[in-house]
Amino acid sequence: MRAGILVTGTEVLTATIRDENGPWLSQQLSDLGIELVEILVVADHPGDLASGLEHMKSVGIDLIVTTGGLGPTADDLTAEVVAAFSGRKMELDREMEARIQAILARFAASTNLDLSTDALNEANRKQAMIPVGAVALNPVGTAPGLIVPGQSEADPLVLVLPGPPRELKPMWETALKEPMLRQVLDRATRLRKYRLRMFGTPESELAMSLREIEKDGLSFDGLEITTCLRKGEVEVDVRYRDAAEGSAEQLKEALKERHSRTLYSLDGRTVDEVVSGLLEGRRLGLAESCSAGLLAARIADVPGSSDYFAGGVVSYSNEAKRDLLGVDQALLDEFGAVSAEVAEAMATGALDRFGADVAVAITGIAGPGGGSEEKPVGLVHFNVRTAEGGVRAAAPVIPGGRRDVRERSALVAMHLLREMLA
Repeated sequence: MRAGILVTGTEVLTATIRDENGPWLSQQLSDLGIELVEILVVADHPGDLASGLEHMKSVGIDLIVTTGGLGPTADDLTAEVVAAFSGRKMELDREMEARIQAILARFAASTNLDLSTDALNEANRKQAMIPVGAVALNPVGTAPGLIVPGQSEADPLVLVLPGPPRELKPMWETALKEPMLRQVLDRATRLRKYRLRMFGTPESELAMSLREIEKDGLSFDGLEITTCLRKGEVEVDVRYRDAAEGSAEQLKEALKERHSRTLYSLDGRTVDEVVSGLLEGRRLGLAESCSAGLLAARIADVPGSSDYFAGGVVSYSNEAKRDLLGVDQALLDEFGAVSAEVAEAMATGALDRFGADVAVAITGIAGPGGGSEEKPVGLVHFNVRTAEGGVRAAAPVIPGGRRDVRERSALVAMHLLREMLA
């Protein structure tokens, strides 16, 4: 079972906006056991969209998922192009037209706008035009989705979804319940899978481990193994059919044995989720300088964080470190803001200020200026300490630009906190 994703939108092609739909749909298709052959991005030109559809048909794709081009404007032509590709005429769906009118009426009532113009009515009618024989999916915004069959079973089925992710995602769930789509999806063999996460293992070292595990006699037949370096962590995805379950579990155990120090998640949970579980029953305080709240944002992004996250101080200046965290001015004068001594004092200050059980401090040089031979750009001091006296400190030089240093500082801090609490 092969699928292709066709993303439409000049704004995506020119990188004015980032495509969120392609990667998300790719994961959904993978979860259903469907092989994703390719993702194409085309401009808002009917000819380009038609060429993309024909190309996917020519390489034997069974399901094409399009995103975008369902709006009311003149350049939103996906429905028309897909209809022509599938050999179907367009017709007005009166029920859908009434549904869209009702959505617009509710919007008009809430905004006190007059939406009863001829142009708007024409746009409404345009969105209610449906290919004959297609299934119309109720809109989340004003644009209905479509499931459009081909002229024969050999032709690909086309699922037409809106561009905005907030509309696309719930409509995908709706589409999965439709018999026309289910009939195609049921031809796929769903794979089982698991994801491992590592921090501190180079991807090259992991590749060597996989070669050695296979050399030691574990068969990888029936396993799909992919590794990905993502923001300083390595993800290992293993997909397999039921018959290869034994090999998949043996592989997991072999990697666990070889990388016990760096393999922190056997069930796909992120470090943020792992730390959340470890903080249960504790109280956390933060003191951030160069990361300027990025660590606090990661902590607070996990549902339920209010149970353990007391608060944080963004002490960017020396005055803030002194006045808000109680860092001794003598330490700042002698060692500088970016030092192990000041990081320790910041963490101690966060413990005291928030009455915390555990605190994390970050202070560093994000760049591009401010570095020296002794303290280069990217040097970041971390200090994690508990009220009982436990301490974990580190001072790596983090590569990359200013944003990289700040974001990776928050990641390193999460892992130091995890190691302290584990």
